[in-house]
Amino acid sequence: MSNIGLIIEEKAADIGNFLVGRLLPFREKRAVGPFVFIDHMGPAALKDYQNLDVAPHPHIGLSTLTYLLEGSIQHKDSLGSDIEIKPGAVNWMTAGRGVVHSERTPEYLRHTEKYLHGFQIWVGLPKELEQSEPTFHHTEAADIPSWTEGELQFKLIAGELFGRKSPVPVHSRLFFLEIKSERAQKINIGSDLFGEVAMYVLNGTVNIEGNTFGGKQLLIAKNASLCEFVMSENATVYLFGGEPFAEERFIFWNFVSSEKEVIERAKQDWFDQNKEVFPQVPGDEDEYVPLPKAILKNR
Repeated sequence: MSNIGLIIEEKAADIGNFLVGRLLPFREKRAVGPFVFIDHMGPAALKDYQNLDVAPHPHIGLSTLTYLLEGSIQHKDSLGSDIEIKPGAVNWMTAGRGVVHSERTPEYLRHTEKYLHGFQIWVGLPKELEQSEPTFHHTEAADIPSWTEGELQFKLIAGELFGRKSPVPVHSRLFFLEIKSERAQKINIGSDLFGEVAMYVLNGTVNIEGNTFGGKQLLIAKNASLCEFVMSENATVYLFGGEPFAEERFIFWNFVSSEKEVIERAKQDWFDQNKEVFPQVPGDEDEYVPLPKAILKNR
């Protein structure tokens, strides 16, 4: 019997003049552990007149994790953060009761040809932290735990695993792991994993119980402890997972919460542009992403 419980095909989604491959949420699987949303951005070659421009938009009840493989994004938020994220670094923004941020191509790259490739991820918050004060943390690439075992290269982007801990300040038990292989070989790390686990094959292929899988698929394991697979030569895979929450998480637009009433209130506050709940982003005050009227209750 295969340990693959579900295969989610990457599907195109528009995030504002830029197409991404959406992996989560999926109608048959709304979350993997605390991970409630995963977008694979690119790889995309942008011309000198093409740029990423995601105007200020709100979040509640989650942490966003941005991890780039290529390219650069300028992050600005209502906390006053203004930082360029480069490949290998991690932006971790915890929305809590409410935060607003924008993501754009940095000014010095806006008239040049460039590449953009990476992951945009939402991680749900424990119920007791859903209404916490928003925070922002940037971790440089050099501070992410990286190590080599034989011809395997590991990088623990977030969470805890193998007795190691990423400095990204997560709020629940989880892991986000990169594995690269130089040659074809079998990997068995199931005894170290916990909770729920999903695998994304970025490069190369993996063979699981006689079945070969490639890119643009998120593979959901039935049992994390049975996580064994063969990586092809020059393959790269990512493992996402951790302990799921006891309560269901609801997602509407950019909002996540264990209570639908909280989401309805956030919708109205953003529609009304309530600056006490959702302050403006310093240096990016001229526009914002409006709430789609179709999702506002009773309108």
